[in-house]
Amino acid sequence: MHFLKKTATAVLISLTAGTALASSADTPYPAKPITYVVPYTPGGTNDNIARIIARHLGERLGQPVVVENKPGAAGTLGAAHVAHADADGYTLLNASVGNLAIAPQLVPVQFDPFKDLTPVAHLAGSRSVIAVNPRLPIHSIAELVSYAKAHPGQLTYGTSGNGTPGHISTEYLKLLAGIDLVHVPYKGSAQALTDATAGHIDLVSDPLANTFVQAGKLRGLAFFGTDQAPDLPGVPPLTDSYPQWTFSGSFVAMAPAGTPPDVLATIRKAFDDVLSEPSTISELKALGMAPQRLSTEQTAALIQGTHDLSKDIIAQAHIKAD
Repeated sequence: MHFLKKTATAVLISLTAGTALASSADTPYPAKPITYVVPYTPGGTNDNIARIIARHLGERLGQPVVVENKPGAAGTLGAAHVAHADADGYTLLNASVGNLAIAPQLVPVQFDPFKDLTPVAHLAGSRSVIAVNPRLPIHSIAELVSYAKAHPGQLTYGTSGNGTPGHISTEYLKLLAGIDLVHVPYKGSAQALTDATAGHIDLVSDPLANTFVQAGKLRGLAFFGTDQAPDLPGVPPLTDSYPQWTFSGSFVAMAPAGTPPDVLATIRKAFDDVLSEPSTISELKALGMAPQRLSTEQTAALIQGTHDLSKDIIAQAHIKAD
């Protein structure tokens, strides 16, 4: 009798566990809030984009999408956090090509951006503005080059960190123009822009500079990343000065590699819907973004292409982590 009771209890436990597992497996995604990791400090371009996407994405998925800032090491700490998170669709990364394709070439990282993460959606290309403090006697790229050559090593430029698009783009400009500028890395672009307006640094190359130029707090010299900038009258494309310019930034959403295909399909559909909404497009454009929907294959190719171009710039400019 004792044996029969033990056997019956074991069978009951097994059936209960099996029922629980089946119930869990049958629960449609998403069944709980989703964490959307921003690998930079609050207030910067990446953070601003993520909060727009998270709000609309939560409405589509029927669950809160919570933005969580994990800054450090040019965005690679946050990227590594997502790369090693459970591949269940509940932890996503609001990435830039900087912390996927550039920074891992300059700082030690604990993840492989091409093996440990998978593209979910291309969010937007970024229009960056090269801008200076208005107190400087510089009104164009030509005047910037002339001033820098007359004052070698005296002009400083701020970025959201080592290995970010702002860092690489300005080093690219230094190569093309043959000038010497001093890099001042921050943990996010917001503080770099604040210091540029205060005169603590001289210039920036950042998407967030758009609003500062519009407000008259910084003087725009040139833009790149889009063909036009109608909201920045008098600011020319950088290709007017350097037709060979090819560098641009982009923002993408990523998930841990190994996320189940059905979950990825749900996430990708939600992102596609969100990025098709006129309100989302309008909000992203207000940040100086160029919303563009690409396939996952095209997004992966874009990240790889940025990696290869940046590799050349890093080698030619002898860039090392500061």
